[in-house]
Amino acid sequence: MNQTINLAPITVAFEAHDIDNAAFDHTDHVRVAFDLLAKYDFIDASAIYAKRIRTLAAKAGAPKKFNLTITYAFMSLIAERLANCPSRDFDVFVRSNTDLMSKDVLMKWYDSARLHADAAHEIFLLPDVA
Repeated sequence: MNQTINLAPITVAFEAHDIDNAAFDHTDHVRVAFDLLAKYDFIDASAIYAKRIRTLAAKAGAPKKFNLTITYAFMSLIAERLANCPSRDFDVFVRSNTDLMSKDVLMKWYDSARLHADAAHEIFLLPDVA
């Protein structure tokens, strides 16, 4: 982490608060998380990512759409996968971790009720599915 990296244009725009929320899809979420985890340590990357995602949801008029549990669980999963991936190329990373491209990947560890509970939007809930 904290190395010189080439950030994707979407990540540069994300950090500058210059994102079109309507065009920010799941692949963009994964790409930005990937880049931030390459640029910062886990704690800083996760905080930056969560704050920006929460701001995007608020700007879109849907502040309740932000879910801290989903955000931190995805960041943790991507960080873990990055730690075990020899390449720092996003396309190689995605080919090696195709499950991350599914919004349902967290269902391996969470049941839907817990993942979408009111509390999950405000605090990080630990997984409950073994």
